[in-house]
Amino acid sequence: MRKSNWKVLALLMVFLVVTVTTGCRVRQTEEGELPDVDVSAEGGKVPEYDVDAADVDVKTEKREVTVPDVDVNMPGEGDANDSAQEQQDEEKPPQE
Repeated sequence: MRKSNWKVLALLMVFLVVTVTTGCRVRQTEEGELPDVDVSAEGGKVPEYDVDAADVDVKTEKREVTVPDVDVNMPGEGDANDSAQEQQDEEKPPQE
């Protein structure tokens, strides 16, 4: 990879880490315990967490949208004006 690709990748990773770590608040509400290990192991305890995630309100609404009417004339399917239009189009310089 070139240096510019590494910089872009590094910036993307920093952005993702910042986004993930600031997206919600996590508080540990109970300590965890390691299991007692001997010949007969007893189960351990997983810590509990209280997570306050972002409140997202999604709404939908009906809207009426005016869609333009588009007429498409394929070459060979129209009348004699098609060949005249094609000649005019070929004579035009390309637009940039």
